[in-house]
Amino acid sequence: MFPLSKLLSRLIQVGVLNVIDAQGHTHTFGGKAPGPTVTMQLSDARLYKSLFFSPELAAGEAYMDGTLSFPGSSLREFLSLVSRNQNRASGSPTPFHRAVGTVSRSLKRFQQSNPIGKAQQNIAHHYDIGNELYRLFLDEGMFYSCAYFETDDDTLEAAQRSKCRLIAAKLSLKPGQTILDIGSGWGGLAIYLAQMEDVRVLGVTLSKEQHALATERAKAAGVGDRVSFELRDYRDIEQKFDRIVSVGMFEHVGVPRYDEFFAKVNDLISDDGVMLLHSIGHMSPPSTASPWLRKYIFPGAYSPSLSEVFPAVERNRLWVTDCEFLRLHYAMTLRHWHTRFEESRDRIAQMYDEKFCRMWEFYLISAEMMFRTGAQEVFHMQLSRKRDASPIRRDYIFEALRSLKQREAERLPPRG
Repeated sequence: MFPLSKLLSRLIQVGVLNVIDAQGHTHTFGGKAPGPTVTMQLSDARLYKSLFFSPELAAGEAYMDGTLSFPGSSLREFLSLVSRNQNRASGSPTPFHRAVGTVSRSLKRFQQSNPIGKAQQNIAHHYDIGNELYRLFLDEGMFYSCAYFETDDDTLEAAQRSKCRLIAAKLSLKPGQTILDIGSGWGGLAIYLAQMEDVRVLGVTLSKEQHALATERAKAAGVGDRVSFELRDYRDIEQKFDRIVSVGMFEHVGVPRYDEFFAKVNDLISDDGVMLLHSIGHMSPPSTASPWLRKYIFPGAYSPSLSEVFPAVERNRLWVTDCEFLRLHYAMTLRHWHTRFEESRDRIAQMYDEKFCRMWEFYLISAEMMFRTGAQEVFHMQLSRKRDASPIRRDYIFEALRSLKQREAERLPPRG
């Protein structure tokens, strides 16, 4: 089973991985430190090499086509085991994988190319595959980003509303303000902001499916006169706004275009305006996106280290007036999504096919592990052109949260 056995001997230090090869022989790796025992079966001998040369890409593709399986175990148990061991072994990759990492980082600029036009193609790859799919596993508000769990027992619906409430509190909304929502998705946040305060919201998205449904939902919610959506790149916007918010869009910008992004924010925001940026990031040094995720799920996407974000903010003369980190909230969100996906799996297989279902299982579970035991996290970065554009004491956030909860009770139906 060479050269895969060489990689697994180095990787698996915590727990045990039993590998049944294509000839039916069992090989055991690990056992040096206590942990779970997982069994993996390879039904194609070509995986010995492909898994060694490109572990993430080959594992995802093999699971999709059924040549990688887990008798008596599960994909979740396998990915959890690998994630725990990657953290432990990340400082000592093989010489080959160290060289591959160097080459991949040198190509980072091309992997994250998102100019106007191509950015829309990359978004369509994931978001324009049918709203019905997303309705089957997202919450009622169709929020496709990290929720905020006030307790571990919160429903997904309650946690997504809590996320909107937290963002609204940090925006410090006032009547008559204009708001730009960059990457507005299916419109849930824009609608919520207009329901909570007498503001006007413009949402921009590159997804045709999202744009059509968001417009329909704003009208149904009774805020169509104050909330509008445009199928438009944020870089084409010209007018000024009192508030800017962006949730789950920054991951599609790409490090080479961070200066362009923050320069545009500086240009669009009023002198005393505030922006709230909600994005995935990671606590490890700059790296590259997963080749499997980049190929099958999010072409052109990348979750940055903060050391890649702050320099661009500084170069574009913006104040970071607040920063908060949501560490396990996305793992909890993804677990809810996967549970709902599995509950609708038969329906999704009819809509697409079995390979599609396996691809999404691999995506949802591997993403959860990135947040549960890996290096991923979510950050809230509040930005402004002036140091005192938002209150200088953080108490205003908690006061706003209390006020917003009261308004929700008066204006909105219960969630979930």
